[in-house]
Parts: sequence; C-alpha cells; structure tokens
Amino acid sequence: AVRGRVINYVLFADGSTYYPALRGFPPGIPPALRDGKFPPHPHSRKKRYTLTPGHLKWDHFNLTYKILSFPRNIINESQTRKGLSAAFRMWSEVSPFSFREVPPKAASDLKIGFYSINHTDCLESSIHHCFDGTTGELAHAFFPQTGEIHFDDHEYWIVGNTRFSWKKGVWLTDLVHVAAHEIGHALGLMHSLDPNALMHINATLTGKNTISQDEMWGIFRLYGCKDRIFICPSWSQKGYCRTRRKFMKKNCPYSCGFCSEFPFPTVMPTPLPQRMKTRIVPEGRNVTFRCGQKIIHKKGKVYWYKEKELLEYSYPGYLSLNDDHMSIIANVINEGTYTCVVKKKSQILTTYSWRVRLKH
Repeated sequence: AVRGRVINYVLFADGSTYYPALRGFPPGIPPALRDGKFPPHPHSRKKRYTLTPGHLKWDHFNLTYKILSFPRNIINESQTRKGLSAAFRMWSEVSPFSFREVPPKAASDLKIGFYSINHTDCLESSIHHCFDGTTGELAHAFFPQTGEIHFDDHEYWIVGNTRFSWKKGVWLTDLVHVAAHEIGHALGLMHSLDPNALMHINATLTGKNTISQDEMWGIFRLYGCKDRIFICPSWSQKGYCRTRRKFMKKNCPYSCGFCSEFPFPTVMPTPLPQRMKTRIVPEGRNVTFRCGQKIIHKKGKVYWYKEKELLEYSYPGYLSLNDDHMSIIANVINEGTYTCVVKKKSQILTTYSWRVRLKH
C-alpha cells in the first residue's frame, strides 16, 4: 500500500527525497531513512523480493479488471483508464500475465476503486485500514485471489511525475507509479528489500518507477519461469542470449537459462523452539500472538517467521505485524507454524512458537 506519500502496507508514494513544503519528511518515514541511512545494498544473489507467507497466487494468467469508481480530483475517466492501462502494461511486458478491462457489472478478477476514508469493510476489519485523507495513505491492495485495489479519493491523482503544486497547495500523485506498485501486491508480491525495486516500500521516494530484475525473480518463483515467445529456443541457439541480453532476459528467460539466477529465500537463523503452543481456532477468528513483552526493557528487536520464512510487512485481509504482537485471520492460507525471535544485535534473547490449526 502507500502511506505518508510513501508506498506502505503491502505503503509509501511520491517522487522526491525532500519535502520543503512539508518542512522536511512526511509522517511515516522511518528514522533511518530520515537520516539518509538506507539499507545496505545486498549481494546480487541474496533474496530481496518477498512473497506472501502462503505464496498466494493466481491460477490463471488472463486476468480481467473493472473500475468501480473514478477519482473526483483533476483527472477524468479517460485519463484514469489510460494511467491504469499503462501500469498493467508494465507487468504484462515482464510476466506471463495479460490484463483486460471489463464493464463494471461484469465478473472480474480484479476490482479497482477510488474511495473516501470509510470504505468497504474497513471499519469492521482489524486488518483492512480505512484511508486517512490527503497526503496520508495513498492506496492499498489485497493479495490473490481477493483481487481488490483501493485508491484514496482524497488525493490529487495525475498521469505524470509526482510533484508539489504551489498553485493548488497540494501534492499531485502519479497514478501509474502507485498503481504499478499495488498491482505487484495484487499478483502476490510483498515489499522488496532492494532499494532499486518498484516494490520497495519507499519506491516513490527513490524515484524507482520501472519493474526491476528483483520483481521478475519474485514472479518467477511464484508462477514459474516461462518464455514469452515461441521462437525463443531458435534465438537462443543463434547466440541472442549473449548479444541481445536485455531483450532475451525479458522475453526468453527459460531458453537463456536466466531462471536459475534468482536467489534462494532467507530462512530463520535459529531452529524452532522445542516448546510450541498449538492453537485450534474457528475459521474467521482473529488470532493474536504476543512476543517479548517480558524482555522489552532490554530493547530487543522482534522478528516474525512463518514456516521459517521471514514475515516483514502487514498485508490486508491476512495478517498485521506490530512491535511485540502479530494478528492473523484464521483461514486455510494462514494455517501453519509462526515463530517470533527477539534479538539484540547478534544475540538471541528469546524465541516463541505457535502452531495454528483450524477447528473442523
């Protein structure tokens, strides 16, 4: 999602690193980023993209979408369609997916809307956030196969570079950039650790508005690595993988052997605790795990894992991460083993683990 002029939730969105009109940085930007301390760039083969804990994904590639409502500020329906189409095209050019708009009353895989603060079920849901007005959270998306993308209708959307309008006294936000980030979530990608990736939590702060190799690795891992053109094997034999590497990496990753380049996922640095609690809960119940409350005075950092794979961000409809606790909605996707590890520098202070099963 996008929050504080930054794409955040599954949230934060803008186009520059300094905000003189706001007297510094907008709300929600982590202190490390305010100080210019971006995460160190990892080695090329280290995992940077992240997937949903259940590896949620679509079971078909020809996706349809419909627009249920349009923005009320600045851009019209035609410009909105143009911007969304451009964002979808960014993904269709580097993935096996195709996207087609259908009428509002037709069945569709994806549903897109521009909403006010209180929208759909945000007041009743503990995980789906309501919007917060201008320059707060810009948008958020639900993972497969829920297929919803919500934009804040209080924002001033444009098709073009995000910028501050001195005449209007508001931020003008690029719909294409934010939509492309949210579509990535709708396809199953969480935020990336790569500061050069479109799916990085601060992508719009760093001006990254193109799909990187990092996102392609994530899509490969979710949906498999496939050639996009039937003639790829022949082109590969002619040496195009070397002489036209950029084109072939995009269109013929399988024939050129680029699929094997993506990195392995990061696993938890410690084995599961021997003592594990099992919670059997009815489907739909909100389940909360609390971690490290007794040692919080030691200022340890809490890390959450599912099935030994790191959980880094909240995402609507499934889980919400906080400093010392995590909440999930009990369903088939969220069944599994959850572990929290409390660390101070390199020292592990404590670990807790829970196994969640649905009550049948």
